[in-house]
Amino acid sequence: MNIPERWAYPAVLIGVTGHASSEFFAKLSGVAGPETSVWRYLLGGFGLVVWALLHRESRDLISPLRAEGLRLVWLSVMGVTVTYLFFHWALDYATVIQVATVTTTIPIFVGLANWVVNGVHPGSVKIVTGILAVLGIAVLLTDGALSALAGDAGTVRGVLLATGCAALGSFYAVLIKPVMGRHGGLRIIAITMMIGGIGLWLLVGAAWGDWVNPASIVEKPAIAAWSLIVLALWNTTITQLMWFGGLSAAPDITRASYLFFLKPVIAAGLAVVVLASYPTPLQIVAIVLVTSCVLVELYWPRLRAVFAAGG
Repeated sequence: MNIPERWAYPAVLIGVTGHASSEFFAKLSGVAGPETSVWRYLLGGFGLVVWALLHRESRDLISPLRAEGLRLVWLSVMGVTVTYLFFHWALDYATVIQVATVTTTIPIFVGLANWVVNGVHPGSVKIVTGILAVLGIAVLLTDGALSALAGDAGTVRGVLLATGCAALGSFYAVLIKPVMGRHGGLRIIAITMMIGGIGLWLLVGAAWGDWVNPASIVEKPAIAAWSLIVLALWNTTITQLMWFGGLSAAPDITRASYLFFLKPVIAAGLAVVVLASYPTPLQIVAIVLVTSCVLVELYWPRLRAVFAAGG
């Protein structure tokens, strides 16, 4: 399953929608961060492998490993094992608001990674809209209360872990794109997520002495078990396929990644629908600011043409 270029942005948007609820289900599970990351990627990676095996064009998972197995292993360790260990571990120290705010800077890191790896300068428009979007997100999530974003001194470790997650995940997205082009998006996502899940199982077991037994999920309380299943199948299997597959198919990976700025906006929309929790006037202003920045970046080529014609 390769995502056509014309469906790249919709696929990324579906992936962002999945990301918008990942912190919620991670917290709802009641499982400590490092262990949560193992559950998520062992089950989610297995789901991706099953999905790949169900499609004829992606069943051959051995050929990519034979062709460039070492590259796939180190990309899996960097982009899945370490990245998502940092994400879930950060939630043990920082609040959901802090982690969500920091990880929503991913589009900026994608632009930097694309610049470092491929020499593609992000351009002044991306830089300006990115900075404004991050400021809008901070207002949206904190409603102007800086203390909700700053936290206390004990949250520094969590913020640093979340920053590491954003940076490593962004470099993975840029580096994996040509590999997906050679072997197909579904196959490479399934392989790297499964290898990364096994890496998480080994790392958390060796470092924390917590050797997760997937069969023990039936022994957990119902709310924890269902939260882990949703986190694995929706927030990982489907979300990662749409997010990374869409980024790989997009002609401009930095522009496509700017849809990630809509993550807290989507979360606010879900809060209205599910919890009947309505945004404040200040949050509405922030939503308009973030959405405007994303739309300006996505449609900048057309807007520039209009401005040029008018001049």
